[in-house]
Amino acid sequence: MGIREEIYYEGGPHIGDLILNLLVGLTVVGIPLAVGAIVRALWLRFRITDRRVTVTGGWMGRDRTDVIYAEIVKVVKVPRGVGLWGDMVITLRNGSRLEMRAVPNFRAVYDYIDERVAAKNSEYTTVAK
Repeated sequence: MGIREEIYYEGGPHIGDLILNLLVGLTVVGIPLAVGAIVRALWLRFRITDRRVTVTGGWMGRDRTDVIYAEIVKVVKVPRGVGLWGDMVITLRNGSRLEMRAVPNFRAVYDYIDERVAAKNSEYTTVAK
């Protein structure tokens, strides 16, 4: 009997990131980008709940990072892929950063995280959108 969490989003990176980088990978210069997109598509997973943000990634999906909303001090989003997906960087109290690449529907995910962090962390200030 664990603590119940309401899942807002669970899944991998946006499929457009993979498609775009595979097209760029047809050139010699774009091969590393294509390999990175393939690795992200295979092993990167996001889970955003009402209690925490979890990112599972790394080689074969063996690295897992859990962040509770009370530890977050800043969230920054950057649109990519004509605004269909985006990257997010979550800064923690201890100064470390968690990068989330190719997040689908990133604006809604950002707003969801922003609401939770503002409620849990009094020193959090919203960054200009």
